[in-house]
Amino acid sequence: MFTHVMLGSNDLPRAKKFYDACFAALGAKEGVFDPKGRLMYIRDGKVFLLTTPIDGQPASCANGMTIGFAIDTPEQGDAWHAAGIANGGTTIEDAPGIREAGDMKMYLAYLRDPDGHKICVMKRM
Repeated sequence: MFTHVMLGSNDLPRAKKFYDACFAALGAKEGVFDPKGRLMYIRDGKVFLLTTPIDGQPASCANGMTIGFAIDTPEQGDAWHAAGIANGGTTIEDAPGIREAGDMKMYLAYLRDPDGHKICVMKRM
């Protein structure tokens, strides 16, 4: 359904350090800047971008918004969470781990990135 997700950042070098570390834990490559100065991560035809807002106003995070990234194993999620914390992220929600919702079990780990965006990793068990 989605082709890309773009978030605003007030400090792209700081965002790059954070996302490079988090995505490296998931086996992804380092982000690159496109000719317009946007930071891009591309994997399996999907694109995640960060940019300074084009309207010149400060970037801000959306209340109630979460972006979830797929993982292969809970161990990969633990590594992602640890990399995020070590590179300027803040842990939020419950501790990383298995959660149950009715008959569904899933591994979840949540962070706020250095700009305050709520992100998570998830693996349906």
